[in-house]
Amino acid sequence: MGVTLHWFLPTSGDGRTIVERFHANKSQGPTAQRDPDIGYLTQVAQAAERLGFTGVLTPTGTWCEDAWLTTAALIGETSTLKFLVAFRPGIISPTLAAQMAGTYQRISGGRLLLNIVTGGDDIEQRRFGDWHDHDLRYARTDEFLSIVRGVWSGKPFDFHGDHLRVEGATTLAVPKPLPEIYFGGSSSAALPVAARHADVYLTWGEPPAAVAEKIARVRALAGDRPVRFGVRLHTISRDTSAEAWAEAQKLLDALNPEQVKQAQRQLAASESVGQQRMVALHQGKLDAGVRGLEIHPGLWAGIGLVRGGAGTALVGSHAEVADLIEEYHSHGVDEFVLSGYPHLEEAYWFGEGVRPELARRGLLDGVPALRTPTHPERTISAL
Repeated sequence: MGVTLHWFLPTSGDGRTIVERFHANKSQGPTAQRDPDIGYLTQVAQAAERLGFTGVLTPTGTWCEDAWLTTAALIGETSTLKFLVAFRPGIISPTLAAQMAGTYQRISGGRLLLNIVTGGDDIEQRRFGDWHDHDLRYARTDEFLSIVRGVWSGKPFDFHGDHLRVEGATTLAVPKPLPEIYFGGSSSAALPVAARHADVYLTWGEPPAAVAEKIARVRALAGDRPVRFGVRLHTISRDTSAEAWAEAQKLLDALNPEQVKQAQRQLAASESVGQQRMVALHQGKLDAGVRGLEIHPGLWAGIGLVRGGAGTALVGSHAEVADLIEEYHSHGVDEFVLSGYPHLEEAYWFGEGVRPELARRGLLDGVPALRTPTHPERTISAL
């Protein structure tokens, strides 16, 4: 079985340096040099489609544009690209969410994927009026997804839980196909929910051995229920390893100690176990140097010095990045949700460099062929 590649829509802004975003901080900061207007997002989405990515992840939170509305606006600008829409259960009714997903499938021709984000931290959740604590949020997510799947059964559905209750829940028509559910979470409260509901379990880019350990835990909890596995990473791929690490050095050079300290204070306060694991990979060590933040061959933790969420990047030549993808794949990872700064340029670097290498290795079964290669510098010369 080959790997599935997805890209990312930067709906909170983009730039040539690391764009800071925190669930608890909606400020855009000085590094977002490109506004997330529909014109720019269309360029990124069309580049992802052109380069053979299956879908694009769109984040959720008060620090970015709404994922449902933004991606709906891009349906008509694309033809095959799927949209991995992140949303937070508990913020809206599960019956409404099931209805929205069904409508989206019909108007998009079946191009919706759902990314369940149970919550970032208390500050962010309370902005939405949600006062549940960390573990209760996952318990509510369990009930939420049970209702969504029940509504999609096509028959009136009743559910009485500790957090949610519906009677006769139904929708206009069953979505065809049913949107696949992508689910992340590293805590003991999250993993059983993933095992019961996820079609794809997503984790941030920890070293392959740590990812393999998570996969084993979810598989054990899921039993006979099939679950696929994905990893969320950034990427810096160039023609040579030296060129790629030089780009990583540029990102590092653009950071200052006070910026890193402020970011680390905010990230350390997060209730997310996954975020805590990201912080532990680099421990805020800006002075470690670019290669001092290499936590596994080709896996760089420098992004997480200032960015919340996914904090690691695949760095190297196209063949070296393909090597690391192949290593993750050997541990059971089938799907890769990737991004890079800026997202338009890095889509081309990866799509024209790494993707053909993966194809040569027989790792891209069923993925459309790359269309009319265009050198990234010529493609984006007007930017």
